[in-house]
Amino acid sequence: MISASRKSTYLLFWTLLLSLLVLPSCKSEQHDRKQAAEELPPLDVTVITAEASKPLRQIEIMATVEAAQSASIAAKISGNITELPVKLGSQVSSGDILVVISAEEIKAKLSQAQAQLVQAQRNLSRERNLLKKNAATSESVKTLEESTQIAQAAYREAQTMLNYATIKAPFSGVITHKIANVGDLATPGKTLLELENPTSLQVITDVPEALVLDLAIGDVLPVKIEAAGLEVSGTITEIAPTANPTSRTAPVKLSIPASPNIRSGQFARVSLLGSRGTAIMVPRSSVQSFGQLERVFVELNGKVRLQLVKTGLVVDDSIEVLSGISAGDRVVVSDTRELSDGRRVTVK
Repeated sequence: MISASRKSTYLLFWTLLLSLLVLPSCKSEQHDRKQAAEELPPLDVTVITAEASKPLRQIEIMATVEAAQSASIAAKISGNITELPVKLGSQVSSGDILVVISAEEIKAKLSQAQAQLVQAQRNLSRERNLLKKNAATSESVKTLEESTQIAQAAYREAQTMLNYATIKAPFSGVITHKIANVGDLATPGKTLLELENPTSLQVITDVPEALVLDLAIGDVLPVKIEAAGLEVSGTITEIAPTANPTSRTAPVKLSIPASPNIRSGQFARVSLLGSRGTAIMVPRSSVQSFGQLERVFVELNGKVRLQLVKTGLVVDDSIEVLSGISAGDRVVVSDTRELSDGRRVTVK
């Protein structure tokens, strides 16, 4: 029997022998193909000289769609809710009644203040008539005038508090959240409803501190809202004067046009122009995909050579070449389907 070590030796020997036989054959085939390409008639081609440039780089940052006009409807007095004529999604107009709160105690105070005002006004009128007959003094009239003013202020205060019992829409919009129901106890500061204006939308994003200095009020940036399948233009309306020390970003707001498919809370992406970096840009038509590889043809001394490249940023009809060619190379930009490595060409 042949030992395992001797088997490994035999396998290595035959592998090396096969490699020595195949390599010359491959080199011979490559040489034959290149020689055949050189024997073909020259092709007319168009070339450009690759140059280093500084393309603008697009950076996408995450954002959120929000209503530019929104309000949390809360109570200013305590009391049970007796009427709630709206529901989730209701369209309301400015001045429409949203919530009615019971206010019997305030109504009683209003009646009391009204009675005190009427009494003060009656006493003041009587005292003024007596003053005309020299039966009263100007000091007593002045005292009653002050009492009347106090009664008027108390009446206005009670009337204002009673008005708080009826909450009206501050602007036209849609009810987006309904927290309370009829019978619930409303207390000062407790949110009952949330109202948003769907015709006034904005996008809020946090811009890195390195880029925010390049922005200004009024700048227009592309905004992509994937859920709505839309790409719109956003106009910058607000830029925070300070940056967050933790995230190193600054909040920026952009107004966007309203659309039936755009809703508050949707995810959005805002495109910003990043820093300029030196890159070699060539027309996209000059780069061919060959499986998972990318290649170009470079002209040198009347012949073309095939060059594998690695590409990056795409800007309009140009593409960035990260490696494979250098500034000054003459890249073929015309139809390259009939070209092969080593073929003779005539530059137009």
